[in-house]
Amino acid sequence: MIRTTLRLVLPGLAVLATATVASSQAIGLAELSDVTKECVACHKEESTSLYEQWGDSKHYRGNVGCYECHAADAEDADAIRHYDHVIATIVSPKDCARCHSREVEEFLGSHHSKGGRILGSLDNILAEVVEGGNHLVTPAFPDGVSPAAVTGCWQCHGSEVKVLPDGRLDPATWPNTGIGRINPDGSEGSCSACHARHAFSVEQARRPENCGKCHMGPDHPQLEVYEESKHGVAFHAHEDDMALGDPKWIVGEDYTAAPTCATCHMSATATQDVSHDIGLRISWNNRPAVSIRPEESDAKMGLPGASIPWQERRENMRDVCLSCHNVNWVDSFYVQYDAFIQMYNEKYGKPGEALYELAKPLMRPVAFANKLDFIWFELWHHEGRRARHAASMMGPDYAHWHGTYDLAKNFYTEYVPELEELVEDNLRSDDPERVAAAEALKAKLDEVLAMEDHKWFLGLMDPGEAERRSKAREEFQQRYEDDK
Repeated sequence: MIRTTLRLVLPGLAVLATATVASSQAIGLAELSDVTKECVACHKEESTSLYEQWGDSKHYRGNVGCYECHAADAEDADAIRHYDHVIATIVSPKDCARCHSREVEEFLGSHHSKGGRILGSLDNILAEVVEGGNHLVTPAFPDGVSPAAVTGCWQCHGSEVKVLPDGRLDPATWPNTGIGRINPDGSEGSCSACHARHAFSVEQARRPENCGKCHMGPDHPQLEVYEESKHGVAFHAHEDDMALGDPKWIVGEDYTAAPTCATCHMSATATQDVSHDIGLRISWNNRPAVSIRPEESDAKMGLPGASIPWQERRENMRDVCLSCHNVNWVDSFYVQYDAFIQMYNEKYGKPGEALYELAKPLMRPVAFANKLDFIWFELWHHEGRRARHAASMMGPDYAHWHGTYDLAKNFYTEYVPELEELVEDNLRSDDPERVAAAEALKAKLDEVLAMEDHKWFLGLMDPGEAERRSKAREEFQQRYEDDK
């Protein structure tokens, strides 16, 4: 460890601090500031639980208190006068960067910090228009906003926090600890999304359920997948051996029982430091309709990861895996995973997307005003994501029964019939443009169903493949008949 002396300067406060710098920067003050002592004297009685949480924190042990985090300049957008001091309700990443500059820089380069940029997305249209309506009227939203978006989307993705003329925060946008919250000071993100205030427990941040606040449910069930995986089973069986509160927490050295989400995506290994950019070990981005490489999605968002190729990220993750598994095991896993993503992309993602685009001229020109909108959205956004995420995390039930089974069932029994109906209805149209669009859609649908992956649906399975399937079925039946 390196000992270094830092000067921590806050509005109205200048103190000399001694910090211990290891994998992250920890600030320690000589004593509590006089302003913080004033805060504590009141909040100890008025906000007992918050006081006790802070009392259990490393901040407390380093004499970092209320004012060191909440101090503000009078001209700050969210500054309010609280008794004799100017403070801000929101402690933003910009504030945390006073002490944790490297962590904040990494976080701001990640997809997490951009989570609040969902306005206009299909998900947001669903919550604001399709599911809800402008029923929540506040000073910042005199025309109303959808409670479905406020209590759903915004609480994970983050909202743009609106400051009212009197300094209060608009109730449609606060409270909010969404990971990509857009703060009044212009910064993006919320450190407290993972490091819950006021204990800011590293143990809590390392637990899988901490990520499960957002990473669960029908469209991205990472928590559920983890729970069914061998990793999750091992964690719960050996939770007491995980050393979750260890300051260093290097996999293979401080714990070997199991990995958590943090282990794989963020935490230190013998050769890697902790990183708050959760994309630096991901070699496929499985969020969109067709899986892409992460540097491509980073480039679209203007993130620094655009310069980091997926091969380097994969090596970062292989390094984590090799803490517990041998090279053959890890490499074979990636062979399976890549094949799964290729299968999804080529069989469902690319053809499904192309068919949907060709169907658009034949539908109502309003998002989610058509049955086909919902079918296609759930195919890639729900079933397709479930399957791909499960394959990445070794969750077999979610990869199959909640993934590719649902994907195939709805592709063949919902998507294809709806497309066929669109074609049939519009081939008889008096509008030549609609007839032409229907013919183009029919041609593409015929092409897709004639693909090697889909031609079984037309009864055109390759004879050799059909013979192999028949033989396997006979052997299966014979095996169980012999057991009677």
